[in-house]
Amino acid sequence: MQHRRKLFCWLIGIVLALPLMAAIFYFCVAYLLVLFPANRQQTNDDKTIDAFVISNGMHVDFVFPVKSSAIDWTTRFPMKDFIAPPPHPAYIAIGWGDREFYLNTQNLSDITASRAFGALAGEHRTLIHVDYLPNLNFGTRIYRLPLSPMQYASLIRYVQRSLMLSPIGQGIPVPNRHYGSLDAFYEATGSYSLFNTCNTWVGDGLRQAGIEVSRWTPLDSQVVWHLSPLKR
Repeated sequence: MQHRRKLFCWLIGIVLALPLMAAIFYFCVAYLLVLFPANRQQTNDDKTIDAFVISNGMHVDFVFPVKSSAIDWTTRFPMKDFIAPPPHPAYIAIGWGDREFYLNTQNLSDITASRAFGALAGEHRTLIHVDYLPNLNFGTRIYRLPLSPMQYASLIRYVQRSLMLSPIGQGIPVPNRHYGSLDAFYEATGSYSLFNTCNTWVGDGLRQAGIEVSRWTPLDSQVVWHLSPLKR
């Protein structure tokens, strides 16, 4: 009887330890892979486009010039979808993520266990979040992302493949859902999960564009690890 009790306690201990062991393995793999980045050997193409990556400590976004010879982002994200966008925005911030998290967890206090597990399990649809920005004063963690025209073209295609488009080629906005006057949400493709996070989305885009980045970026720190902070 005592032997069975010890065996039962041992099994319970293993079951309880498994989530912790899995979490440790997850983070170890994520940080180990930054030491073996993709695209370590960079080309000598002229980096003529000044783009950026911004982080709030948990989530990263692309930041592109609103208008260039490659694209006018207002044709994909019309100003009419925003409450009070700046009249002449210089930059656009674009991120991707879990629909439930984006719409209902503007503050950390809004995060619940059901929302977190639902997102990690890939149960929810996804959205693209867009901000029109008047200048570079849009955050404390800003990282330079100098791009060649070819790299920028790759990122443009990447973002547009993640965006559900209307018959006239515009993003499909989520009605009456905003964080403030400068932002809007749009219907997106893809599924969020523990292994395909909002940060993974940005990292995958960088990797496909030939930019040096970790081979897996579930956390914001892995996305910006090989980028240079903007000195202001």
